[in-house]
Amino acid sequence: MRRITCLVISLGLSASAIADTLYTNMNGYTLTSPAGEQAVLQEFSSMLVENGRIQAIGKEALAQRFAETDNIVDMQGKTVFPGLTDAHGHIQSLGNSLLQVDLRDTESVSAAVQKVRTYADEQPQMKWITGRGWNQEQWQQNSFPSAAHLDEVVNDRPVWLMRIDAHAGWANSEALRLAGIDKDTVAPEGGEIIRDEQGNPTGVLVDNAMQLVEDIIPEPSLEQQRSAYELAFQHLIKLGITSVHDAGINSNEISVYKGLHHQGRMPLRVYGMIAATEPKLAQLLAEGPYESHDQKLTIRSVKIYADGALGSRGAALIEPYSDDHDNHGLMVTSEEKIRDLYELIIPHGFQINTHAIGDRANRVVLDNMAEIYEELGGRNLRNRIEHAQIVHPDDLERFSELNLIASMQPTHATSDKNMAEDRLGSERMAGAYAWQTLLDQGTVIAAGSDFPVELANPFYGLHAAVTRQDRSDLPTGGWYAEEKMSLEQALRSFTIDAAYSAWQEKSLGSLEPGKWADFIVLGQDPFAADASNIWQTQVEQTYVAGKRVY
Repeated sequence: MRRITCLVISLGLSASAIADTLYTNMNGYTLTSPAGEQAVLQEFSSMLVENGRIQAIGKEALAQRFAETDNIVDMQGKTVFPGLTDAHGHIQSLGNSLLQVDLRDTESVSAAVQKVRTYADEQPQMKWITGRGWNQEQWQQNSFPSAAHLDEVVNDRPVWLMRIDAHAGWANSEALRLAGIDKDTVAPEGGEIIRDEQGNPTGVLVDNAMQLVEDIIPEPSLEQQRSAYELAFQHLIKLGITSVHDAGINSNEISVYKGLHHQGRMPLRVYGMIAATEPKLAQLLAEGPYESHDQKLTIRSVKIYADGALGSRGAALIEPYSDDHDNHGLMVTSEEKIRDLYELIIPHGFQINTHAIGDRANRVVLDNMAEIYEELGGRNLRNRIEHAQIVHPDDLERFSELNLIASMQPTHATSDKNMAEDRLGSERMAGAYAWQTLLDQGTVIAAGSDFPVELANPFYGLHAAVTRQDRSDLPTGGWYAEEKMSLEQALRSFTIDAAYSAWQEKSLGSLEPGKWADFIVLGQDPFAADASNIWQTQVEQTYVAGKRVY
């Protein structure tokens, strides 16, 4: 059963106090501090806001007490949640994806190629045709595509299409030619060039090998970059997302963010993770954490890639893939380099967020964290493992022992359910997507979507977390349903626990006095709805710091 309290919580307001706005007649829910398993779900019907911050929440008595407030908003019984946080997304990639050919829903290679043809015909001025979202596991033949498929529709311009997980790319022959990729090209460490029986590149590049093409794609102009960000911002706030942890940004992107913030063009909050591959990483660390006065932009963490992804068989596994017996996956960053990065980052007090999907990658991170804590400390930096998808059962308790946050994406489970067992076999599923096991041991889970790998809609994530089913109610009863979350736990992971994972729980993540008035108005009450319908929840309004932004 969920724990609900209905006490008035305030900042010690006097009887004559007047606020900017009194919101009344709402069906409000929030988790209250502290973050983690001690958080309590509270219902309220009135909320007092002043200067963009919550002054009090309560019931009818609060509304009566401040009945003389100049600005009273009747919420007409609508359900109100705290603004939701996506604890792992890629904002520029999302903006770019909204401008490119979208291959997410294609069911065959021919359907994907047809979409490319249509897009190319509609964009004759584009020197490069780019896109994203293909997934061979959803196609009829379940095999990687080839450059020849694309050559049939576009052979006069280079084409580059990222797989849905961004850990593989599909090029046409012109893109391969421009990148200088041929039979003699050696794949970089941590990458793979897929080849045919004669050793010729087929057109698919995995993980670090993708850089061979991406390095020659012309950089967009500064204004084009800003437009992509703003397109992504608008997309996210319409979904009820008021804060995003941007997982891997370079110095140029940091400059774009600072410019957008200075110009007042950021309607939501961004917690930036500096990419470990950034050449200026040491300099940025030496400058120390950055936070704007209004907490719209915060940079105090570093994102490291340990391995690749499961769908492209790049996730690093202890034992070989069950459907590819000679393949253990890829360590995108070597174990030695990971250790060097930890030694560089920890003395500066930045949080470390390491992408680890396979059980070997997770073990490498856990081993190195344990050793570095003994030598340099850092246990209290709220370090995170991003994804933590496949963990050896022997290693699950180490998340708690090492005080690590599991930054996980619920829709990854429902998207991967059709191929995960093929990749892993049934025995390794014991430590896969193990949300409830981690919660039971007291580990904080910060939830996100990994957009644009998955759709950004957080209600898709809440639904997947609670049901372990896709939006077609499959599989019946849920996929490894013993690991599903309660709705309270899921909401916590998208709100106060996500804020905690960014050191922001004192100002964000819940509708409590003193915190920013970031909240959303919903078309249905997810706590009253059937769990199978949570994904259909519509966001009607979004507020950031008391200002309506959607």
